[in-house]
Amino acid sequence: MPRLKDTYKAELVPAMMQKFEYKNVNQVPKLEKVVINMGLGEAKDNPKALDSAVEDLTVIAGQKPVVTYAKKSVANFKLREGMKIGAKVTLRGDRMYEFIDKLISIAIPRVRDFRGLSAKSFDGRGNFAMGFKEQLVFPEIEYDKVDAIRGMDIIVVTTAETDEEARELLTQMGMPFAH
Repeated sequence: MPRLKDTYKAELVPAMMQKFEYKNVNQVPKLEKVVINMGLGEAKDNPKALDSAVEDLTVIAGQKPVVTYAKKSVANFKLREGMKIGAKVTLRGDRMYEFIDKLISIAIPRVRDFRGLSAKSFDGRGNFAMGFKEQLVFPEIEYDKVDAIRGMDIIVVTTAETDEEARELLTQMGMPFAH
């Protein structure tokens, strides 16, 4: 199977240039980064939950995540500023393309009752966000070793200026959007 990065250069760039009538190859949008975020509300009560989430993210992304901290205190959530509250990892370059390839070809098809990604998940500036309810859709996660099912957010940041350009880019890469 050809790598996504090679496919991008060979097939996507000419198709995008023709569709959006770009005058220069550098105007064609491309992937900038992918951010995977796991917010853990239970981390304030159970520090081991954070460790296992960091482990899961490391296995999924192939890169060590950064622990995120609460920016504000929220009394209703019994949360104080500076508490460890989640983990995130930012992928760029080859790791990003490998992750997107794995996401499209393996993880998304394993989601139960999947009917396509929502086209409403673009932010107006060409970035796309999606959420997973469980980390088990990734093949690296062993079901027997999971202590708790945790969700995650995946944000795909592109250089596209409009949602239409970003959607076309991701569709060309193989993202299954709902019609």
